[in-house]
Amino acid sequence: MTLDKARELLAVQAGFGGSYNRNGVRLILAEVTREHGAAAADRLIGELRLDEIFGLVPGASRGAGAP
Repeated sequence: MTLDKARELLAVQAGFGGSYNRNGVRLILAEVTREHGAAAADRLIGELRLDEIFGLVPGASRGAGAP
């Protein structure tokens, strides 16, 4: 998945909010981490304010601090 496609999918999920969408966001971020590295996933978390919307913590993509 390209980062642009991930950004598009994450923006849709963020627009809905909610716990089901949070799980979808985590799956998308896991794929971004596999393909582009944890730093790319962390940038998307900050860029799309996923930390504020879903309580995701940058660095959780590396297994630390995941709620």
